[in-house]
Amino acid sequence: MRQSSATEISTGLFVLLGFAALLFMVTQITSREFSLGTGSNYRVEAMFENIGGLKAGAPVSMSGVTVGRVESIAYDQTAYKAKVTLRFDAAYDRIPEDSNAAILTSGLLGGQYVGIAPGGADGFLEDGSKIEFVQDALVLENLINRFMASMSSRPAEAASGDAKE
Repeated sequence: MRQSSATEISTGLFVLLGFAALLFMVTQITSREFSLGTGSNYRVEAMFENIGGLKAGAPVSMSGVTVGRVESIAYDQTAYKAKVTLRFDAAYDRIPEDSNAAILTSGLLGGQYVGIAPGGADGFLEDGSKIEFVQDALVLENLINRFMASMSSRPAEAASGDAKE
């Protein structure tokens, strides 16, 4: 009987450690952070025409340093744009209010994130501020379509140029 309860306790501990390891891996893979309070951050909105594959939880960074996360993405039916709510850590409270927000990609096939380029204003972003200067996501399919369209119109231009001479 004594050996059976020791086996049950060790099995239970093993299962708990397994769940803890799984939770740790999920937080590392999804790049999400757990925060217990909401007083340690502030929220800012930005309106984009095209957000590409940006997802909630994506990093917000300045000079390669993560200063916040994308909290939510919604469609504004009056402005016909995507409203992106950015949650900044309170430690980064001196970001100029005329800063630029751009949707960037980590590497060729990496995930998308919001990059902030600081402006030069004397005032700083605070809870409820709006970032006015934005740069939409660069969609690879659109670039390829433009390139193909420009390549297909070149032979026609060359032929018309030869006919004029």
